[in-house]
Amino acid sequence: MAGRNRPPTPGGPVTTPRASSAPVPAGDVLAERLADREVLRTLAAEPLVGLGAGRALLMQLTHPAVARGVAEHSDFAERPLARLFGTLDFLLVTTFGTPDEVGRIAAKVRGIHTAVRGEGYSGNDPDLQLWVNATLIDSALYIYEHVMRPGDGEPDLAEEYYRQARIVAEVLGCPLDAQPPDLAAFRAYMAETVASLEVTDTAREVAAAVLYPRKLRALAPALAVFRLVTTALLPEALRDQYGLPWTHNRRRAADLVLRTATDLHHLTPAFLRRPPRPLLVRLARHRVDRTLASRRDRRRRGRP
Repeated sequence: MAGRNRPPTPGGPVTTPRASSAPVPAGDVLAERLADREVLRTLAAEPLVGLGAGRALLMQLTHPAVARGVAEHSDFAERPLARLFGTLDFLLVTTFGTPDEVGRIAAKVRGIHTAVRGEGYSGNDPDLQLWVNATLIDSALYIYEHVMRPGDGEPDLAEEYYRQARIVAEVLGCPLDAQPPDLAAFRAYMAETVASLEVTDTAREVAAAVLYPRKLRALAPALAVFRLVTTALLPEALRDQYGLPWTHNRRRAADLVLRTATDLHHLTPAFLRRPPRPLLVRLARHRVDRTLASRRDRRRRGRP
């Protein structure tokens, strides 16, 4: 594990964030770093990977600095899913976009993060960028290994996926030498960090807004499945700390949903289940630009 990426001490004093991040790789350097994304793209194009989105978000919020940043610098009560979709859209652009597109979007996001500051946190803190991307990687790998379940004759993509996915944190200012160097070190980093974190009341408040959005009641059936799957996929310790209901019947229902998803994944040919890559990046780029423009407009009007 990268030595300086120590998880926070639960209940300990607020620490000063490392607000200085590395410059975004540019020009030929960025193009070279983005040249090797085939495994990253292969998994990102799988619809099943999206099942881990709620898991990743709730894991991110277990870091008290992330929870405070979201609570104090977003209108999560009014737009509870905005951060989730914004993160996923940025991930898609970084995965499928051209070097110019990635550099442009990364610069915009870092500009927005500059204003995300408070007691004990900064939006451009490389350690927080590492943690946020780590939850996305860990959730994607969990879906890959436990839901997609590659067959015996298929190559194991986990190690290569991790190596390529580090670019997401890198373009936001967390250099490679500050990230775990390989999959084994990454697993150790995740285990140590998850064991050290404690879910705060702020994290529970944001999570409740995401899991039970008041303004999306028309989507109640889909949101019920979202809550069920997110709860099932969370590490047990974090599920307990969030106080999420987990009865025998809910466990059986989640098992049925996830087994069905696995069966459909294996029965459906790749060309039918994966949307066209140009469409993915075009939609994601449009949503990222719209989200950033909306955020700038809210800030001009003095709103979070």
